[in-house]
Amino acid sequence: MKDGNCMEFQQTVGQYLIRHRSILDVLSKFQESNSRVNRAVAKSVTSCGCLTVQANRQPVTSTMSLDDFRKQADSHLQGELCEHCKDILENEVGANLFYLAALCNILGLELSEIMTREKDRINTLGVFNLS
Repeated sequence: MKDGNCMEFQQTVGQYLIRHRSILDVLSKFQESNSRVNRAVAKSVTSCGCLTVQANRQPVTSTMSLDDFRKQADSHLQGELCEHCKDILENEVGANLFYLAALCNILGLELSEIMTREKDRINTLGVFNLS
């Protein structure tokens, strides 16, 4: 998202956030939206079956380069989201972004500045940013 679009989004959220103006309301709604994203992914595996999880130990050796690991590391996810699950996840992620922007508004933070700073930090630290 371009900085202007991100700022516009945050301003729009500020205009339409009516019911949940309290920091406590926003924090709890943000946490709930995180849970709904997680649940939507889980349901795409357990109910729909369009995704499957095949988890194994990541192939790491002491002589492996970072590039080799990057090429061999696995998300443990197989399949593709069906249209139904994709639609649900897009809606849930959208709600999550809404409450993230609302949280930023209440705290006087600019989401676009945070994203830019984080991108710069990642680029500066490079591989030392690994978590």
